[in-house]
Amino acid sequence: MSSDDIPSTPADGVQTSPSAPADTTPGAAEGGAPEPGPGRVRGADTQDSPFVNEPTERDEAPQFVLPLVVRLERADPPARTDAMETAARAVLALLSDERSVGDGEWAEAVRDWQDARIRKVVRRARGAEWRRTGTMPGITLTGKAAEVRVFPPIPVDGWPKDLAKLQVSGTELDDPEPPSAPDPGVPVLWMSPDVTMSAGKAMAQAGHAAQLAWWELSPAERDAWREAGFPLAVRTAAPAHWRTLVTSGLPVVQDAGFTEIAPGSCTVIADHPALREG
Repeated sequence: MSSDDIPSTPADGVQTSPSAPADTTPGAAEGGAPEPGPGRVRGADTQDSPFVNEPTERDEAPQFVLPLVVRLERADPPARTDAMETAARAVLALLSDERSVGDGEWAEAVRDWQDARIRKVVRRARGAEWRRTGTMPGITLTGKAAEVRVFPPIPVDGWPKDLAKLQVSGTELDDPEPPSAPDPGVPVLWMSPDVTMSAGKAMAQAGHAAQLAWWELSPAERDAWREAGFPLAVRTAAPAHWRTLVTSGLPVVQDAGFTEIAPGSCTVIADHPALREG
């Protein structure tokens, strides 16, 4: 299972971008986004946006990473789609947690993380390792069978020892049966049919897509999503559907090419119903 997007580490790298214009080639820089205000224009880039491809002040800021840990016991591991969906919901849970905003105890770390390039790493744990992660400040999300714990952002070179020693690679996840069609009206994170990713990388990329959708929503839309428990689905788009999505103006995640896939590859598109309105 691979991690996601620490450019200074040879094994990692991802970028996130708002809507990819239909008449341009996706760039190769990674990034995140600041908290948008109520008047933020959806899909708009500005000179200081974390989505622009040229180097910005974000590259000079201290770099942070959002750690996620998935529980993988030897017997009965979770399905791949369940793990991706749970990881995406875990990211949303952290972003919306009262400790992450205002004067909350995690707020400064979250702001520092968002002021730099947005990075996430997925690691795996079982048994005593998993139980130890539960003693650390964080949030645990449970899916159908998957369990994912997300922690407040940390400096890229400041991993707590109980997290640093967890494995990043070596385990894959599969879906025993093809996922069913997503329920009508549920936000869908559409995975590219053209890109092959390890389970860990796919989980992190799904988290990026969920975060992009969160940033694009108004405060009222965010509240409604949170109060509903962050329903979402992760599915692989059919090739024709994917081509339509790429030119739709919806938020799209692009990879920086540090691991597994070519730089600039579009990997996930966040299709939240509210982003199609108006």
